[in-house]
Amino acid sequence: MWPARFLLFFCLVVILVVVQRSSGQSVCPGTDNKLSTLSDLDQQYKTLRKFYENCEVVMGNLEITSIERNRNLSFLKSIREVTGYVLVALNQFDYLPLENLRIIRGTKLYEGRYALAIFLNYRRDGQFGLKQLGLKNLTEILNGGVYVDQNKFLCHADTIHWQDIITNSRSELLVVPSNNSGNTCRRCHRSCNGRCWGPQEDQCQSLTKTVCAEQCDGRCFGPYVSNCCHRECAGGCFGPKDTDCFACTNFNDSGACVTQCPQPFVYNPTTFQLEHNPNAKYTYGAFCVKKCPHNFVVDHSSCVRACPSNKMEVEENHIKMCIPCTDICPKMCDGIGTGSLQTAQTVDSSNIEMFVNCTKINGNLIFLITGIKGDMYHGIGALDPERLNVFRNVREITGYLNIQSWPENMTDLGVFSNLVTIGGRTLYSGISLLILKQRWISALKFQSLREISAGNVYMTNNSQLCFYNTVNWTSLFHTSTQRALIKNNRDPRECTQQRMVCDPLCSVAGCWGPGPDQCLSCKYFSRGRTCVKACNLYEG
Repeated sequence: MWPARFLLFFCLVVILVVVQRSSGQSVCPGTDNKLSTLSDLDQQYKTLRKFYENCEVVMGNLEITSIERNRNLSFLKSIREVTGYVLVALNQFDYLPLENLRIIRGTKLYEGRYALAIFLNYRRDGQFGLKQLGLKNLTEILNGGVYVDQNKFLCHADTIHWQDIITNSRSELLVVPSNNSGNTCRRCHRSCNGRCWGPQEDQCQSLTKTVCAEQCDGRCFGPYVSNCCHRECAGGCFGPKDTDCFACTNFNDSGACVTQCPQPFVYNPTTFQLEHNPNAKYTYGAFCVKKCPHNFVVDHSSCVRACPSNKMEVEENHIKMCIPCTDICPKMCDGIGTGSLQTAQTVDSSNIEMFVNCTKINGNLIFLITGIKGDMYHGIGALDPERLNVFRNVREITGYLNIQSWPENMTDLGVFSNLVTIGGRTLYSGISLLILKQRWISALKFQSLREISAGNVYMTNNSQLCFYNTVNWTSLFHTSTQRALIKNNRDPRECTQQRMVCDPLCSVAGCWGPGPDQCLSCKYFSRGRTCVKACNLYEG
């Protein structure tokens, strides 16, 4: 059936995510956890709720996994669009209330095939599980197929005309009726013509493609030639204009569906010159926006997560931009899961050399036990702790830093002593800095860290960790919605007894470790990175 790795569970806790406003719609980033789940299922639910409450557009994947029975999921009703895939698996609730979801773009596919994957949603030793898909407004999947299987109690999924929803006729479609479908499932309402999401009259499937007149170039809102949607519409429409679309195939420009966003320059036929366009906008996902999110970079007229290899990132007028390198670009390296490391899951002995002399990581750094202690299954040996010093050159991580394993003989994270920025352009379930269950780390030693641009901090069950409670985390955050969830580390009173406290020359902002070079700021003066009580001309 499914590969064994789908059934791996990773112990990871997730918290609140930054929600950004764009084109009048609430936009939130998605996740890329597959079947990873939390050991604390109550926290799993709370995280899902914080992640998507009041969210209309999921910029990424919508993953709903391991949610218990009788949880209130009504907050999912706000979601109208998902740019990646939708995964619903290993749940026990009986109704999926994605009632307003109209379009799944499938820019990323589950297992490279499916834009919608729904499986194993029942409790094996019980009589409850997923019974109804509340997807009554889902009318288009732009890319990718559908997989619905092993949902013991699910009704009506096999009545849906999925080919009307799937745009690409070559996409894989596998919808297996549950054993329950012919026994206890109620029939579709007589007005539904045998196609429905549930037995009620308002749960009929809305067809927007297979019922169209031949002259229609896409979707429609009725069977006549006059009922064709505008060609830029996705998912259907309620009229023929580009402002009548339910969703946009390409870009949404203040409510109108367009092929491209207003460009930075327009041609003046009178002067025969290109002139600056005062109405220019940037492309951000499927939207046209006046400015990019803070933690994104402007490249030409687009909001991007990272500059291409022949450009470098600079900041002009408080805007991060990509400009061509005049000489050799500062060395930017792919992170885990990006580019040349697309298939890698962790930093390990087989890829550590790829980080030599890197000043910027485009993506994420992830440290798992299979990377630190080796992966015998894949023939990868243990990582020599000395090799971790390659990260001493790193000044920026554009994604997240995830540390779930670390060498036992290293009592701090000082290899990141030059790290200035964690960008959070990609997040792990809303987190941009995660340090979990490291029993021998006593200090962080992030002495250069100045900004966590997006995402939250999660630091828990590090039994020897001190100094964490002295840090003013809010001073590192860029938005008021970012949070630091820090618990179950070493008791600060024990740290004080062991003299694991900030140097007297540190200010009240806190410190990353012992000594005057670990202060977030100085009480008096600083000489380079080190705090001093007084300045001396002869000492610098």
